[in-house]
Amino acid sequence: MSTISTALEQPADSKLLRHIDWRGAFWVASGVPALVLFSIGGIAGTTGKLAFLIWTVSMIMGFLQSFTYAEIAGLFPNKSGGASIYGATAWLRYSKFIAPLSVWCNWFAWSPVLSLGCSIAAAYILNALAPVPLFGETSPEVVAYIAAHAGTAPVDAIAAVTAAATPAIRTWTLFSHTLGPVSFTLNATFFIGAVLMLIIFAIQHRGILGTANVQKYIGLLVIIPMLIVGVVPIFTGQIDWANFSPLVPLAAAYAPDPGSWNIAGWTLALGGMFIAAWSTYGFETAVCYTSEFKNPGTDTFKAIFYSGLLCMLLFILVPFTFQGVLGLNGMLATPIVDGSGVADALAGMVGGGKLIHSLLVMLMILALVLCIMTAMAGSSRTLYQGSVDGWLPRYLSHVNEHGAPTRAMWTDLCFNLAVLAIASADATSFFFILAVSNCGYIIFNFLNLNAGWIHRIDNGHINRPWKAPAWLLGIGAIFAYVNAIFMGAGAKVWNPMALWAGLITAALIIPVFCFRHYVQDKGKFPEHMLADLGMAGADLSVKKAGMLPYLTLIAGVAVMLIANWVFVI
Repeated sequence: MSTISTALEQPADSKLLRHIDWRGAFWVASGVPALVLFSIGGIAGTTGKLAFLIWTVSMIMGFLQSFTYAEIAGLFPNKSGGASIYGATAWLRYSKFIAPLSVWCNWFAWSPVLSLGCSIAAAYILNALAPVPLFGETSPEVVAYIAAHAGTAPVDAIAAVTAAATPAIRTWTLFSHTLGPVSFTLNATFFIGAVLMLIIFAIQHRGILGTANVQKYIGLLVIIPMLIVGVVPIFTGQIDWANFSPLVPLAAAYAPDPGSWNIAGWTLALGGMFIAAWSTYGFETAVCYTSEFKNPGTDTFKAIFYSGLLCMLLFILVPFTFQGVLGLNGMLATPIVDGSGVADALAGMVGGGKLIHSLLVMLMILALVLCIMTAMAGSSRTLYQGSVDGWLPRYLSHVNEHGAPTRAMWTDLCFNLAVLAIASADATSFFFILAVSNCGYIIFNFLNLNAGWIHRIDNGHINRPWKAPAWLLGIGAIFAYVNAIFMGAGAKVWNPMALWAGLITAALIIPVFCFRHYVQDKGKFPEHMLADLGMAGADLSVKKAGMLPYLTLIAGVAVMLIANWVFVI
């Protein structure tokens, strides 16, 4: 049994261990490209032929934004938890409550990857082990049914025969209920997903070095097949260039009729940009492990830069090939939109017979496992460092003998078991969770893209192992507002309540932070919180940026609300 301690009581025994270099972080972050499997069907269903362009533009934005995160991460060689932790310190001078918002929003953006990924992986496993049989009008079973039930239409006969032949496990449910805009259920998908989650937890329990070693091999098994899926159809001539034009939005989501660039069309396109950001920006998790790098001064930039290049390749290539082969009608098929048939579709692009098809489907399941491991590693360290720095409850500061933040991991696990019950219910509930989660992610990105220039003003004298060109910091600040437009306009595409549910979820940090700061810490931050900047608590009263951070926040809220008002379906 590991020794129970907290960072505040016994710092020497509760620190993450410097066991990896940038390659280890690269392999831990190598699960990010598999996030394309979460929403490739949903984005295709809502944006139609614009889908490949949505992914491309979103990925380029994510790559340019990452340079801001690379710079501010270098300021904190002794912290983990990612850009949200590093950016929160910039806002601390200006508000005690805005700073923890960054940490909280990043966590509830990343953490649901566990539950959403497990629900998709469980659906793939069910499809492989207990597939729903397919029947046509000439199938003997259908013909026999019509003969036994005279006057039955073929479509009704197919439905009846399919229902009778569907394995019982596909429809079995222990318990289900509806709560507000979502449903939740304890079905086969939930229990298979829970088992996967526990397996991943066991791997993570061994610490970052063990996690990186496992993910290196899984990563190779996943990245290579994704490259194959992306490249083979291009060389075999399966790409139909007519599937990329005309570049207009759909008239309505999940319907094949082309629309126009009117308000409704722009709203659907912005909805696609909104949900794509949750995947394409995700490689910033590569800087979650700064305090676990052997040489943070050089490893930090390399980790996020090379992870970004990998994501640039796969997030552009796979959606392009996916659309080029399937076309609009193929992308609008129900198994593609709800995600359950995406692995089958990708495997089918390569061909090679049933064996190759089954192998590729299993590798797609591994891809999901990989991104779930990435999410658990990153989100648990956000909770851990948030606790060490005085943002979140103290109990999250504990690490085990392997340097793994186990209490944070258990918190992640319990939270995601509840979310898994919602994600397992139906596609509507799945995308509601995804949209609410992404509201947190956009808030985090807004705060941290602006943290880059705030750190430059307030902490310009601090040595930066890597310093971004000023124009890249400027682009990041502009993209913060572009992301606010995506959120205000696009969240409603996925659920009418998503934006407001996301804002309410973000606000939950207020009582959590107040408990830690005013009850547990008596209104004082831990002394070591500002050590990397060479600051003391008294230095927080110096606000070199003046009113600019406050005006930035006001402008961001205004842009989001105006976008929500202007862009409607």
